[in-house]
Amino acid sequence: MARDDVPWATLLADPATRRRYEAKILRRGPGRCEWWLGGISDSGHGKMRAGSGPASRVVSVHVLGFGLAYGLEALQAAELVRHRCDSPSCQQPAHWLPGTRADNVLDYASRSRLAGHALADTRGAAGRAVAIRDAIKAALAADEDVEAAIERAIIAGQPGGAWQDGLW
Repeated sequence: MARDDVPWATLLADPATRRRYEAKILRRGPGRCEWWLGGISDSGHGKMRAGSGPASRVVSVHVLGFGLAYGLEALQAAELVRHRCDSPSCQQPAHWLPGTRADNVLDYASRSRLAGHALADTRGAAGRAVAIRDAIKAALAADEDVEAAIERAIIAGQPGGAWQDGLW
């Protein structure tokens, strides 16, 4: 992950960046995926503009969140930030771990064909992330059951409606 040009110390210390970041997350409690409700990239990762002025950058929010949760040193030591849940838009700090590109490739190879798993979603990572985000936003706007909306959005991308909550 090319992070050399990102002023992480400045971004992590910026209270406005933290507020904008937190405002775009559906927090669901310990151990559960916490979904990003903002912009989503072609890879399914959340994106946002962090900082202001010359320090402003568009960043992957799980990387920003990792730095906020675990500190600048942990962020700088990580080659990349992986998701234990394999959901790139998840913002649950307990689901993140530092790793290498090789770790990420092995994760995908070992879990992408498991029925009901996030990596087996027929819409791909971005399609899944967008579907979950949009289902949450629609349920919130209509004052409907958000958990049921999340479940429907996840199952819609699984062949046969299979569901697998987690592997760890």
